[in-house]
Amino acid sequence: MKITVAGTGYVGLSISILLAQHNDVIACDIMQNKVDLINSKKSPIVDKEISEYLETKPLKLSATCDAELAYKNPDFVVIATPTNYDSEKNFFDTSSIEAVLAIVEKKCPDTTVVIKSTIPVGYTEGICKKFKIKNILFSPEFLREGHALYDNLYPSRIVVSYPKDRLELSAKACEFAELLHQGAIKKEVEILTPNCTEAEAIKLFANTYLALRVAYFNELDTYAEVRGLNTKQIIQGISLDPRIGDFYNNPSFGYGGYCLPKDTKQLLANFNSVPQNLIQAIVDSNRTRKEFIAHQILASKPETVGIYRLTMKANSDNFRQSSIQDIMKILRGEGVEVVIYEPTLTSDDFEHFKVEHDLSAFKKNCDVILANRMSDDLSDCKSKVYTRDLFSRD
Repeated sequence: MKITVAGTGYVGLSISILLAQHNDVIACDIMQNKVDLINSKKSPIVDKEISEYLETKPLKLSATCDAELAYKNPDFVVIATPTNYDSEKNFFDTSSIEAVLAIVEKKCPDTTVVIKSTIPVGYTEGICKKFKIKNILFSPEFLREGHALYDNLYPSRIVVSYPKDRLELSAKACEFAELLHQGAIKKEVEILTPNCTEAEAIKLFANTYLALRVAYFNELDTYAEVRGLNTKQIIQGISLDPRIGDFYNNPSFGYGGYCLPKDTKQLLANFNSVPQNLIQAIVDSNRTRKEFIAHQILASKPETVGIYRLTMKANSDNFRQSSIQDIMKILRGEGVEVVIYEPTLTSDDFEHFKVEHDLSAFKKNCDVILANRMSDDLSDCKSKVYTRDLFSRD
């Protein structure tokens, strides 16, 4: 089977590697440096399993920026390009998907396209009417950044969907689902082939539930901190209820990253005239949490606040939409000097904030250090550290 994957972010690259165990896969990207790394069997992103598989496994995988090569008679084209949330339009920016579809329409319109990018509810059926492409499916991903390939190798479920008025595409959906299943290590996996619109809702509601869980334990932590209670003891007692569970319960500075902020806002936009209270509350709660954290810091009247890592969690190099960035802006607005320590940054400036590359100088010169997740790097200055990390895990 010949498969082209458009996009080499954590979704596209993990899917490429998963499928390249048994199929000929071409990963296509517009960034030559990422293509060169992949062809050198090196990962352009931080992900333990991706790095390991690229270095040690006999994958039938190549990467290219050449569209002529990438889209020459593939059996499947998988689209895994980014869909950032456009706050002005109150909608996902799906232009990268449509750019790929335009290429497919021109070069290989009879192939089967599988959209892996996160999209609004109702998008696939609308796009089927816009492009003259024979088969378009949607398959949501349920991956964690930093663990994307692991989550493909051990999937919680496999979902591949087709438009409700194209029942004949159910066979194609099943075929692609089997390709995903073939590459997985975990074999006892539920495979679902719903209609596209339902699958789009599955993705957005799943991520919004995760955001709800983060917001819930953060509000619990806010209450405990204001009332002088022990947050950890409360969470441990709650989490022993098997209906709640001891996971995804570590307080933070707010949910952030690439997926949860944009997916919650997109779902809220999709509700439109549909009655709701909870989805709006999730979005509002995250903003309130970041304001609370900032005010807790301001209460100690610091002159200089250090930000230890912009990343959302341990073992990650991603700080897109990290919650701490909004806290930084609030602090700066109140006249506090904010200094960043982030090893992945090479410049001396980030968004007009000073970047300190010397960890020792960073710890010495900051009155308060904010750390969304604790690190051994800060063990010698714990009295300065403000964190809500109670369980020292991702």
